[in-house]
Amino acid sequence: MIPDHLFDEGINNSLLQKDMECVKKHRDVYQKSQKDYEREQRNMLSSQDSDTCEIHDQFYRDHKLLLVLFRALAVMPITRSRPGTITFSWRSRATAYAICFYIIATVVVLFVGYERVMILRSIRKFDDYIYAVIFVAFLVPHFWIPFVGWGVANQVAIYKTSWGKFQVRYYRVTGENLQFPNLKTSIVIISVGCLLLAVCFLLSLVALLEGFLLRHTAAYFHIITMINMNCALWYINCRGIKTASQSLSECFRRDVNIECTAHLISSYRFLWLNLSELLQSLGNAYARTYSTYCLFMFFNITIAIYGALSEIVDHGFGFTFKEMGLFVDAAYCSTLLFIFADCSHKSTLKVAAGVQDTLLSIDVLSVDRPTQKEIDHFIQAIEMNPAVVSLKGYADVNRELLTSAVSMIAIYLIVLLQFKISLPKEPQIQ
Repeated sequence: MIPDHLFDEGINNSLLQKDMECVKKHRDVYQKSQKDYEREQRNMLSSQDSDTCEIHDQFYRDHKLLLVLFRALAVMPITRSRPGTITFSWRSRATAYAICFYIIATVVVLFVGYERVMILRSIRKFDDYIYAVIFVAFLVPHFWIPFVGWGVANQVAIYKTSWGKFQVRYYRVTGENLQFPNLKTSIVIISVGCLLLAVCFLLSLVALLEGFLLRHTAAYFHIITMINMNCALWYINCRGIKTASQSLSECFRRDVNIECTAHLISSYRFLWLNLSELLQSLGNAYARTYSTYCLFMFFNITIAIYGALSEIVDHGFGFTFKEMGLFVDAAYCSTLLFIFADCSHKSTLKVAAGVQDTLLSIDVLSVDRPTQKEIDHFIQAIEMNPAVVSLKGYADVNRELLTSAVSMIAIYLIVLLQFKISLPKEPQIQ
C-alpha cells in the first residue's frame, strides 16, 4: 500500500475527478486498516505487566512529592519497590525510619502532654477545663498514627498500584494516555502551603490563646502538618478521579460520533466500571484514616465554638484574644472538613454524568441490535454502581456529611450551653 504522502504527490494535478473519488475510497481503506492495526497493538498491552504500568502511570509521577512528604512525616511508609508497583513492608527502610521518627516524636509529645495534663488537673472551673481540653486534643492524632497510617498502608499501596493498571486500560481503549493538567504544579504549591499553614496556625494560637507556649509547638507541628497533608491527599485523589472521569467522557463522546459499535460500547463500559471500582477502593483504603479524621474535626469544632460562645456569654461581644483564638481554631477545622467533603461530592458528580449524557444522546434506531443491547447494559451498570465514596459503610463522603455534622455539632453546643447555664455562678468580689 502506498503511503499517504507519496500517494498525494503522485495524484496532484494529474487525475480526473472520477479517479479522485476512486483514490479517496482506497485511502479510507488504508486509514481504517491503520486504525485497526494500532488498536491491535494496544490490545497486546497488559495491565499486569509492571513495566507497562510504569510507562503509563502519570498519576504517580505527578503526586510523588506528596507521598514522599508522608514518608518523611512517618505517616505512610509505602515505597515504589519495583516498576509500576507500590508496596508496604514492615521490614523496609521506610518503615524502619517511620518507627524511629515516631519514637522520637512520641518522647516530645509525652513531655508536652504531661505538662498539659497537669494544667488540666489543676483546673476547677468548667469553662477553663473545656478550654484546656483543646490543647490536649491536638496531641491525640499522634498516637493513632500506627493505627490509621501504618495499619492501612498495605491497602493504600494496593489502591495506588491500581491507578497504574487503570491508566494502561485507559490507553488501550481510548488510544490516549491519561493526563492530569497542572496537577504536579498544584501539588508543589499545596505541599508548601501545608507546611506554611501549620506554622501560621500554631503561631496564631500562641499569640491569641493564653497558656499556649511557643516551646510547645515542637510537639504540635508534625501533627498539624499531618492533618493538613491528609486533607491535601484526599483532595488530590478526588481531583485525579474527577480528571479521569472527564477525560473518559470526552473520549467516549468522540469515539461514539466516529463509530458507534457494540465492541466500542462494551470496551468503555468495562473501563467505566474500572473507574467506579477505583472510586470505591479510595474510600475503603482510607476508611480508618478519615473516619478518625472526621471525628477529630467534629470534636474540635464543637469545643472551640463552645469556648468562644461561653466567653461571649460571660463577657459580651468584646472579641478578646481568647475568643479570636478559639474562632481561628473552629474556622481552621471547619475549612478542612469542608474541603474533605466538597471535593468528594464534586468528583462523584463527574463519574457518571458525562458518560450517561452521551449514552442518552445516541439514536438507538440508527444502530444495530447488539449495539442497542450494549447501550442498555451500560446504562444498567451506571444505575447498579452509583458513584459514592463510602468509608466502608460507616459514612458517605459528600455534602450531606457537612449538613449532618452541623446538626450534630449544634445539638452538642445546646447541651453544653444548657449545662453551663445550670451551673451555680461564682460570687463576684467587689
